[in-house]
Amino acid sequence: MVKTFDLVIFGGTGDLSRKKLLPALIAGVVAGRVSPESRIYLTSRSASDETVASWLTKVFAETAPACYISDDHFAAFASMVRFVQLNLAEGGDDWKALAADINKQDDRPLVHFLAVPPSLFTSVCDQLGANGLNGERARVVLEKPLGHDYDSAEAINADVARHFGENQTFRIDHYLGKEAVQNLLALRFSNILFERLWSNRTIDHIQITAAENIGVEGRAGFYEGTGAIRDMVQNHLLQLLCLVAMEPPARLDADSIRDEKLKVLKSLEPLEGDAIDRNVVRAQYAEGAVNGKAVPGYAADLGLKEKSQTETFIALKTHLQNWRWAGVPFYLRTGKRLPARFAEIVIQFKDVPHSPNAAWGASINPNRFIIRLQPEDHLALRVMMKNHDSSSDELKEVELRLDDVGAKGPMRMGPYLRLILDAARGDQSLFVHRAEVAHAWRWVDRIIAHWQAKPATLKTYSAGTWGPYEAHDLMSRDGRTWYHDGSAE
Repeated sequence: MVKTFDLVIFGGTGDLSRKKLLPALIAGVVAGRVSPESRIYLTSRSASDETVASWLTKVFAETAPACYISDDHFAAFASMVRFVQLNLAEGGDDWKALAADINKQDDRPLVHFLAVPPSLFTSVCDQLGANGLNGERARVVLEKPLGHDYDSAEAINADVARHFGENQTFRIDHYLGKEAVQNLLALRFSNILFERLWSNRTIDHIQITAAENIGVEGRAGFYEGTGAIRDMVQNHLLQLLCLVAMEPPARLDADSIRDEKLKVLKSLEPLEGDAIDRNVVRAQYAEGAVNGKAVPGYAADLGLKEKSQTETFIALKTHLQNWRWAGVPFYLRTGKRLPARFAEIVIQFKDVPHSPNAAWGASINPNRFIIRLQPEDHLALRVMMKNHDSSSDELKEVELRLDDVGAKGPMRMGPYLRLILDAARGDQSLFVHRAEVAHAWRWVDRIIAHWQAKPATLKTYSAGTWGPYEAHDLMSRDGRTWYHDGSAE
């Protein structure tokens, strides 16, 4: 594993850097996965009067890293970090000075992390190319969202491709770096037990949920006009669907995984016209209460005077048109101001064909495989067993945990640290290929175009609830229910 590298974080003093990247990097130093010889450049539009150490102290007070940091570790990390004042939209002496400093040591990987709005991707890559910072050792990491639709995403990708090859371009989706996702791949492809069960012969349906209990918070300027389908469905949820549904790759390398994920995206049932109205629910949160605290509606959160057509909730049903998954519905759901924050995949198996004991009756729940991505990683099988607390023939549902909870050793890597290290060593296995972005946007764009023609399809739901009635009806008309936290709604 590469431990020594140079990292330039464009937007280095912004939210993503402060809340995710820097806490992940210092945890990597503490765990010995990132060498103190590495250099971290943080770009910003204006100069800072603070020392790096005092600024980092405030950053880690705001977002504490997931480990104990000794004074020695903090001092070592602070020595790695340097501020760089840059105008990202224009060239100049500051860019030349940055290039000269970086090129003093050109024997290590160079990672450019673009933690800036997509509108700046082109100008940043233009300057990286103009200043010779796009050589063979360089990689560029593109943070989502990648464009607003298929055309804008293709334009960005084309602009980046003028300076960086596809093998140098890393489109990040931090969900793919989560430990539970890694375990999903390991369980599927190293255990014959799961592969034999992984098809329409035994699986009834699959649910993928990404729920948030917060509103738009500090992302108001970005969120209005973007909405849940662009922010979450087009990337996170479709990527998780690909990993669940893809065929076993010949090898667990970037090209093989990409090929299998592309097959899934190409197999997605195209939703058009009335099928969108039947199978996609979009809604916006109104005022309500989350965890007992009154919260305003979406328009009030943003201070909007006019009614907005931006959705904060999506629930949809789709199918894959291929041999393995024919007839198995995939239900995707995401929303803001819901009762809880979690992300999980639920693989629900079919009911037993016959109950040999009349006493068991309706107490038999279907088996479920739960992959929880947040707030904590968790994998478990839920199965039926005899209730030992009862003298009768009652059954109870028990959870067989598949987490490696007793393991000792180095601290687990968070998703951002794992993905930064993968980028440093040039491993694209957990990143999104340009073709995947294109196919996902084509599928989503049809839905968005339909909504633009029929704006009345936007529903409302009270903050602190699980979305509008129509989202529950999407499942109940199929005789199913949404499932989370060990229970069905």
